[in-house]
Amino acid sequence: MKLYYLPGACSMTPHTALEWIGQPYEAQAMSGDDTKQPDYLALNPLGTVPLLVDGDFTLTQNVAIVLYLDSLHPEARLFGSDTPQGRTRAFRWLVFLNSDVHKSFSLLFHTPDYIQDEAVKQAMEASAHRQILRQLALADQQLATQDYLADDISVADVYLYVLLRWCHRIGLDYSSLPQLAPFYRRMGQNPGLQAVLAQEGLEA
Repeated sequence: MKLYYLPGACSMTPHTALEWIGQPYEAQAMSGDDTKQPDYLALNPLGTVPLLVDGDFTLTQNVAIVLYLDSLHPEARLFGSDTPQGRTRAFRWLVFLNSDVHKSFSLLFHTPDYIQDEAVKQAMEASAHRQILRQLALADQQLATQDYLADDISVADVYLYVLLRWCHRIGLDYSSLPQLAPFYRRMGQNPGLQAVLAQEGLEA
């Protein structure tokens, strides 16, 4: 089994899932240019990460990959629970973070070329920051009464950790949400996540 990833990207979520599973796997670091090369596009025409290759089976998209890994290794409890309710709670958070919050970062990372006016760019950035904080406030509220988003640590928590790393990268201050900094430190102590950070050349 082989995972293609970009260091620090959302692909850190299935990367951590593979560490939690504890079975041998290969992780291939990619650059943005690497994902546009013909050999990679032959595997993944989208030119994105993550990409999981398991024999002759290839799979893209974070949610699909972690669902596949969970189906292969239910003992790893990637969704942090053995109950349908607990697993679904974690899945709901994963989908929210992947579909809603991640999308709010997209404009900050990829400003359309046709937008040249600096004032417009700054206004768009400020709007995106406000939207991200509104979305993260939901996670902050959830974490006020528990250590993790669902019943126990899950891939949803890893995704939130990645998004908080992105906040640091773009200089988005989330200190008004008091539960997020302790959560970030708590996640940074997880052995599986620490192993992934080391593999990807990142600091906790």
